[in-house]
Amino acid sequence: MPVSEAEARSLRVGDMVVLQGSVYGIRDATQIALFDRGRTTRFDLAGHAVLHTAPNVKKVARSEEHPTGYAPLCVGTTTSARMERFTRPLMTKYGVRLIIGKGGLGASSLSAFGELGGAYLAVIGGTAALETAWIEAIEDVDLDDLNPESLWRFRVRDFGPLRVAMDAHGGSLYATVDAQARAKRADALAALGVKPH
Repeated sequence: MPVSEAEARSLRVGDMVVLQGSVYGIRDATQIALFDRGRTTRFDLAGHAVLHTAPNVKKVARSEEHPTGYAPLCVGTTTSARMERFTRPLMTKYGVRLIIGKGGLGASSLSAFGELGGAYLAVIGGTAALETAWIEAIEDVDLDDLNPESLWRFRVRDFGPLRVAMDAHGGSLYATVDAQARAKRADALAALGVKPH
């Protein structure tokens, strides 16, 4: 990290990626503050990835290992769908390229990825302990009055593998799975003799 628009556009649904460098932790309250309440951040998010999270952290003495005075206890990923409306503003105002979360995003996010050059990277639910191990340190924090929904800068090493689940070419793993599930349901109902209403 960071990645260019061309690098983000080169990702395709199904690709597996591992991130190095910095990843920014963000959640509902963070984005409400930035986009609904007129607050700003001193962080340069251009070309970076944001992770939908509100980490469980512990206050510790500042040190080389813990430069912000926070130690990560559990950095899990939260469901992305409720943050759908923030994808485009994150990309247009701050230059974010990648969003990491679970459960996927909707049509407006898919459109933003296509127009602006971005992708959604999926984390499987229940892997918080593993994700925490991928974080070397909490390098910095902004908007910390919102803690734990502060804006966190994590130093990461081998963060992943993450699956590209939505891409800049209109591909969506979630749309594909939904269509397949609906087709199977229709087949099962037909086999039972149930007529659609």
